[in-house]
Amino acid sequence: MPKGKAAKGKKVTLKMAKKAVWVTPDGRRRLSLSNMGIATFPKCLLKLTDVDELDLSRNLIQKLPDDIGNFLSLSWLDLHSNKLEAVPESIGKLVGLTHLNLSNNRLTSGGLPSALGSLARLKSLNLGMNRLAALPPTMVALTGLQELGLFDNLFIKLPEFVNVLSSLTKLNTKRNPLSYAQGDGGEMAELEEDMCKEERERQKRMMRGEGVFEEKRKRNYSGLITPNSVAKTNQDVWRIGQKH
Repeated sequence: MPKGKAAKGKKVTLKMAKKAVWVTPDGRRRLSLSNMGIATFPKCLLKLTDVDELDLSRNLIQKLPDDIGNFLSLSWLDLHSNKLEAVPESIGKLVGLTHLNLSNNRLTSGGLPSALGSLARLKSLNLGMNRLAALPPTMVALTGLQELGLFDNLFIKLPEFVNVLSSLTKLNTKRNPLSYAQGDGGEMAELEEDMCKEERERQKRMMRGEGVFEEKRKRNYSGLITPNSVAKTNQDVWRIGQKH
């Protein structure tokens, strides 16, 4: 096989990229190049770093450039369903990000940069359908994170810092080989329908008295059950520390 053959894909020109920019109903400038067979991050996009939202989902991209950190205006970045094995440290420069979707790639724990902990405004992070068994400890700084998708990975145990993400209300851990120690105080307790009142109170104390683990199973949520960031979930999919 000739060298570089696997890297072939749809070539995106600056003219094409400019035509792919549109304004959302709430006034954001979105650049959407989803499902175009792109195998290499188009360098021409670096001339459009003033966009608010960037959608490169459902492509064949294997690597992100360090220049991804130049998109300083981004609040929404969707890279789901590519072939990414790692994310560069420069992503930590995107301090305005509120939504980041990296699901359905080939990410390993070593491919997640410690710089993820710098994304202080992040509200939704989807890491589902990868090859992850651990998360960067720096993510403990993501105190504003509300949604975290970890489904379809290799987690045997969730990082302890997940317990103290005070804003976290939606956590999807389905289809992981999770196991929980039965020790006292250190484990991530399950939120099950038959959980007794005493266990609920213990869980709240772990969260410094904040009732973020109140029952939410009667509501439907949009978001992190599938790679598509706009997909809707069914009832009961969001459970903190759910066993598969």
